[in-house]
Amino acid sequence: MPLSNEQKKTYKAIGHHLKPVLIVADNGLSEGVLAELERALNDHELIKVQFRQTERDDRRSLMDELCQQARCELVQVIGKIALVYRKNPNPNKALSNLHR
Repeated sequence: MPLSNEQKKTYKAIGHHLKPVLIVADNGLSEGVLAELERALNDHELIKVQFRQTERDDRRSLMDELCQQARCELVQVIGKIALVYRKNPNPNKALSNLHR
C-alpha cells in the first residue's frame, strides 16, 4: 500500500536525524546486503540506505530493485541516500525509529 503524503512528511521528519544503517557498494544487492536490509527493516522499520554508485541512473535502478526485493516503500531520495520504510506488525518499541 503506497504511503500518503502526510505519512511521507512524518517519516521524512523522523528520518532527517537518522544515520545510514546500510551501505550498498559497487557489488550491488548481494545476499549479505539483502539479509542485513531485512534485519534492519524488521528492527527499525524506517532506515536510511547509502548507495556508493556514481551514476544517477544506476543508483535509481538499484533503489527500485531494493524496494521491490525487500517489499518496502521508498520515502525519500536525497543524493546517494534513500529513506525506506516497511511496517512491522509487532515492532520492538526499543528498536523502532517510529516508536521512540
